[in-house]
Amino acid sequence: MVALSMAEAPSGDRSARARALTVLLAGILAVMALISLHVGAAGVRPLPVLADWLSGREVGLRDRVVLLDIRLPRLLTAVLVGAALAVAGALMQGLFRNPLADPGIVGVGAGAGLGAVTAIVLGALLPAGLAGVLGLHLVPVAAFLGGWASTLILYRVSTRGGRTSVATMLLAGIALGALAGAATGLLIYIADDAQLRDLTFWGLGSLAGASWAKLAAAAPVILAGLLAAPVLARALNGLALGEAAALHLGVPVQRAKRLAILSVAATTGAAVAISGGIGFIGIVVPHLLRLAMGPDHRYLLPAAALLGAALLLGADMIARVVVAPAELPIGIVTAILGGPVFLWILLRRRGLVDL
Repeated sequence: MVALSMAEAPSGDRSARARALTVLLAGILAVMALISLHVGAAGVRPLPVLADWLSGREVGLRDRVVLLDIRLPRLLTAVLVGAALAVAGALMQGLFRNPLADPGIVGVGAGAGLGAVTAIVLGALLPAGLAGVLGLHLVPVAAFLGGWASTLILYRVSTRGGRTSVATMLLAGIALGALAGAATGLLIYIADDAQLRDLTFWGLGSLAGASWAKLAAAAPVILAGLLAAPVLARALNGLALGEAAALHLGVPVQRAKRLAILSVAATTGAAVAISGGIGFIGIVVPHLLRLAMGPDHRYLLPAAALLGAALLLGADMIARVVVAPAELPIGIVTAILGGPVFLWILLRRRGLVDL
């Protein structure tokens, strides 16, 4: 079994560098957000339109639809999803004390995927009244419920006598992921051609369906998880020394585990629900930041949110432009960008690998 140590050699106080990098990432995100509003086939000038909209002046129908109903909710969705996946990855790596940990390791992504696939394939069997109420939100709601259900099962399996075992959680997450994958495969087997196309596009990830309604449904859940993450910074720093040492430092280990699991479930489940499967953000972003600013979660978590949002915004712009006027699934872009980076990180740090 491969175990990677997250311990690093002392390199002095990196707090000044971490603060400077966080400010830089915030500036990069702001610039990329502005560029994202300009990217598209329709020639719309975002700043004048936004100024008119905020001041209450009349905005042309075409400009309103393109900028306010398509590009702006898509931009905000990319920011929230990227931040959610990156912070969830940082939380998982801190909780497991392993830089290979990822939100998918606890089965949240697999559970959310199973919920979405179930809605796509079996949604027609729902009562007409319920299907009518959910409408276009059927798949996101099912994905979110699937992610939460897998998290609750995982928590019950790995908790005994009021204590949660991280090792049991890891193994149970792998088992739940395998079971969800098997159930997903069975549903794909019985799907028709139209459903298979929907399943393929959803599984590869996309922000094309972003809307204000979906954003309003997912944003409170994602923001709650993101706001809870900084509260865990001190606990995760203590857990890096081991659970026994963290307890001696006064860290409420069990409460920290519970809050970390709930935060990961909330952010990942809601993100997958509105964007589909998007890989590598949760595992690559914390890696890069840990190399640049060190392992202190007080700075790592907010920086992960900013870099994750910026990376997903960049990937979304590439997805919209590279095969225009068509659109490439964003999961393909993140895999193409993230795979080589992850391999580079592994090769750079292979001296830390203990077989």
